[in-house]
Amino acid sequence: MNDQRGRVRVEPGQKRVRVYLRGELIADTRHPLLVWEVPYFPTYYIPVDDVLAKLRETEATDRSPSRGTGRILDVVTAAETVGGVAVRYPDSPIEALRDGVRFTFAAMDEWLEEDEPVYVHPRDPYRRVDILASGRHVRVELDGVCLAESRAPRLLFETGLPVRFYLPLSDVRRDLLRPSDTLTRCPYKGTAEYWSVEVNGTRHEDLVWIYRAPLPESQKIAGLACFYNEKVDLIVDGEPWVRPHTPFS
Repeated sequence: MNDQRGRVRVEPGQKRVRVYLRGELIADTRHPLLVWEVPYFPTYYIPVDDVLAKLRETEATDRSPSRGTGRILDVVTAAETVGGVAVRYPDSPIEALRDGVRFTFAAMDEWLEEDEPVYVHPRDPYRRVDILASGRHVRVELDGVCLAESRAPRLLFETGLPVRFYLPLSDVRRDLLRPSDTLTRCPYKGTAEYWSVEVNGTRHEDLVWIYRAPLPESQKIAGLACFYNEKVDLIVDGEPWVRPHTPFS
C-alpha cells in the first residue's frame, strides 16, 4: 500500500511500535502506519484497535487540506487525563488514515521501535547515514578567521542533507568556542551538545555541535565536532565549497 494525496504519503511500517505516557503503555502495534505529513520525516499513526488507553473526544478539531478534519482527543491514563495529545481523521479522504490515531510525538514519555527507544520522530526507512574516515584536507573559516583545520575528518553522508565534516577537537580553535545550553536529538545519531563561536567580537550562536555518546550506528562520530556547512566557509582540498541551502540555513 502506498496511499498519497497532495504532499501526504502513507505506507505500512514493519516494526513493532509501543508508546508510553505517564508511565503507562498506551499503544502497542505490529501494524503502524508511516505517514509523511511533511517531506522531511514521517510520523506514526497507530491503528485504533491497538490503542490501549481510553481516548476522549474534545470540541477541538484540526483541519488539514490533505487529511481532512481531525478530531482532537484527550488520552486517559490511570494517573491522569492528558489533554489534546492525540488526533483522528475518521472521515479523511485518505482511506488508510481513517482508523489511525496520531499521538503527539514529543508529548509521550517514550516511543519504542521493537525494543529500542526512538527520539524526535520515527526513523525514515528511506534515509541512510554513512560515516567514512577520510584523508581530505578540511579548513573551516568564518569572516576570514580559521575556526578549524584537519587532515583526519570523518565524513557523514545523510540522505537529503549536505555532507557533514566531523573533526577531531584537537583540530578546532577551542579558544573561539563559547558554551551553549542547547541540546538537540536526532533519531539516527542521538543527543548533540552545542557551542557558539565568537569571531571579531561577534557571537554566532550554536554554530558547532558534538555527539559525545551517539547511538550505536553512529559511533564513528563520537567526540568529534561539526560546523554547519550552511553558516561557515569550507575549503576542502584547497577548493571552496558553496554554502548549501537547507532548513538549517
